Amino acid sequence: MENNRLETLERESKQYIVVMVGNEQYGIDISFIDNIVRMQKITRVPKSQHYFKGVINLRGEIVPVMSIRRKMDLDDDVINNASRIIILKLEEKGLLGIIVDEVKEVVNLGEEEIERTSNKGKFINGVGQHGDELISLLEINAIVEESV
Repeated sequence: MENNRLETLERESKQYIVVMVGNEQYGIDISFIDNIVRMQKITRVPKSQHYFKGVINLRGEIVPVMSIRRKMDLDDDVINNASRIIILKLEEKGLLGIIVDEVKEVVNLGEEEIERTSNKGKFINGVGQHGDELISLLEINAIVEESV
């Protein structure tokens, strides 16, 4: 009986990578993440949307990189030693990098720890509670849409 309950808990829990963007913590569903790389030279692409920083060369593959801060109408990126590019693996679009200020940790959140929300804006699909900290869960599909 106890073993069954444990399996159910594991099945309902999801892993999120917790990142900092400004002073806020955001969670990214780990199933979207291909890689996390240190900041590197980003080659600008002319005439692209304001939130696209350019492209990087990742092991021979050209990967577009966007500023999640610009996409969410926050202050521009401040690049430092903790800054990272999270490489997302998207079904139709391939790889896409997003710049975050810091990668903190990986957390498991069960459905009971997540409050689904529709009024937080289109980029957030819920808020997770991990200990006494709140983590806004990013709606990756809304963030990577081409529209401004």
